[in-house]
Amino acid sequence: MTKFIHDQFAKDYLEELLKPYGEVKPAQKIPAEVREVDLLFIPTPAKIAEMEQNLGLLGKIAQTSVVLEPFRNAVTDKQIRSCLSKLITFEEELERDTIREQKKFLDTTLPLLWILTPTASKALLSRFGGRLDESWVNGVYFSPKIYQTAIVVIHQLPEILDTLWLRLLGKGSCQKRAIDELESLSPDNPVRKITLSLLYNFQKHLSALQEINSGDREVIMRLAPLYQQDRELAFREGEQQGLQQGLQQGQRRIAENILINRFGSLDESLAAIIEPILALPPEEFIPLLLNLSKDELISRFEHDK
Repeated sequence: MTKFIHDQFAKDYLEELLKPYGEVKPAQKIPAEVREVDLLFIPTPAKIAEMEQNLGLLGKIAQTSVVLEPFRNAVTDKQIRSCLSKLITFEEELERDTIREQKKFLDTTLPLLWILTPTASKALLSRFGGRLDESWVNGVYFSPKIYQTAIVVIHQLPEILDTLWLRLLGKGSCQKRAIDELESLSPDNPVRKITLSLLYNFQKHLSALQEINSGDREVIMRLAPLYQQDRELAFREGEQQGLQQGLQQGQRRIAENILINRFGSLDESLAAIIEPILALPPEEFIPLLLNLSKDELISRFEHDK
C-alpha cells in the first residue's frame, strides 16, 4: 500500500508539472500482456524553452519524447531490464503504426527512457554501461546509445534550483532538504503551488495508513507546518469566504483518518476529543496522534473538552 501511494504521487506529480508543455499519457498501455509504461510525454515544440526555464533539469530531460519510470527505492537490475523490455515492445508497436499509416519509421521517433531512482550502486551503473556527460549535471548517467536509456540518480544531483523538481522525488534527508527549498520559493511561483497541492494530498494518504515507517513519518511532520502556512496565507488573502471552514474540515479529516486507521474505529471516547485536538496546529497534533496510545490521547485531551 505504501509503495502504491509513493508511486502514484510520483506519476501524478510528473504529469502535473509536464502537462502545460505537451501531451502527457500516464499509464500508457503497450501490447504483449497489456503492459504499461509509467508516463509518456510528448513536448509541444513552442513550449520547450519555457518548460526548461520553469522545470530546470526535468524540462531539459523532456525536450524530446520521453518515457519516465520513477522508482521509490533503488532500482534493481531486473527492474531496469523490465523497463528496457517495455521500451522495445513500445518500439515495435510504433513501427507497426507507421507501417499501417504508410510512413517511414525513424529511430528518432522512439522516446528516450528515463529511469528515476533515489540511489544506485557503482556496480549497477557499471553493468548498465552508465556514463556521465559533461553537458549534464552529476547524477545523470547515459547508457550506450543503442539502448535509448538514461538513469537519474536523484541523491547524486547537485542541490541547485534546476534539480529541485526531481530531488522532491528522493528519499529521507534528500527529500526533506528539497521540501525546505520549495518552502523558500516565492508563493507566486506557479510550480511551487502545484507541487505543494500534490504534496498535501500525498501527506493525507500517508497519514491514513495504519503502519507508517520512520521516513514517511518525517515527511508527514515536515509537510504539516507548510500546509498550515499555505492555508493561512490563502485565508489572509481572502481567496474565498469559506476557506477557514474548509481548512478546519481538512484538518478534521486528517485527524479522524489517523485515529480510525490506528484504532480501527472512531468510538465515542475518541470522537469526544477531536475538538480539543484540533485546537492545536497540525505540526503539534499529528505527532501526538501518530505516537500516543488511545488511553494516552484520551488522558491528554479529555480535560480540554
